[in-house]
Amino acid sequence: MSNPELQLIGQDEAAACCSPMVREPLGEEAAVDLARKFKALADPVRLRLLSLIASHEGGEACVCDLTGPFDVSQPTISHHLKVLREAGLVDSERRGTWVYYWVLPAALATLSSLLQTP
Repeated sequence: MSNPELQLIGQDEAAACCSPMVREPLGEEAAVDLARKFKALADPVRLRLLSLIASHEGGEACVCDLTGPFDVSQPTISHHLKVLREAGLVDSERRGTWVYYWVLPAALATLSSLLQTP
């Protein structure tokens, strides 16, 4: 199976909700939501997990594929994945005994659009 490019779905909605900070100030609700996303990405393990999931073949990864590259326990990996999921950066689905994770492109588009300069 080849690794198709991630398509950004909902990018127009992301751009509409979050104009770049240099054009207009953020509202309180948007700032709280964005801070939660950035805080989740501020941890090196979570940032690497997000990268591993996004670059995995097919755009999704089994939790069993995510524990090897780290010097932390499986429960710690599960905690970091939960933080990413609660921040709205990834989603997951249980398939049998394993949980599979994938990146939510609209969330990344929102963060990206916020940081663009005119």
